[in-house]
Amino acid sequence: MADDHASLAARLYDVALDYSSGDVSRASILVLAAEEWRAAGQPARALECFQRAVEDGGEAGIDPRAGIADTLFELDRADEAREVIETIRAEGGVSTATAHSIAETLVAYGDLRGGLDWATQAVLSSGDDDPEHLAVLRTRYRIRVDLGLPEDDLDALVS
Repeated sequence: MADDHASLAARLYDVALDYSSGDVSRASILVLAAEEWRAAGQPARALECFQRAVEDGGEAGIDPRAGIADTLFELDRADEAREVIETIRAEGGVSTATAHSIAETLVAYGDLRGGLDWATQAVLSSGDDDPEHLAVLRTRYRIRVDLGLPEDDLDALVS
């Protein structure tokens, strides 16, 4: 299975390099390639693709730096990952999808409180019409349960 992911990642990367314009951005293709490299067990190659997506500057649906942070954690470079996350926070204007991704990353690497902060930020900055809204509500609820916190008004919105 990892070979399939690696083959797809390589094809996506090649497409991105030769891509000039179309319905999706080069950055989006690079993010897809990065995710496939991660699935193939090649985080260093994934990191390169995420960094190229940042350099490209095109719309990617999610800030590629969230993928960089997740990959840095995977590579046991937690301090660098937290620096990337803090840079994203400091710049502001974080999309719901990016905040949700960061929340999930922090939880995966043992920072439930940090994950809760990001999930709460995502919930409060998104509306019912945001396709990510219900998913991030559920993530927030799960984190609160894991922390042993009582249900609050936002938790009651999970259906």
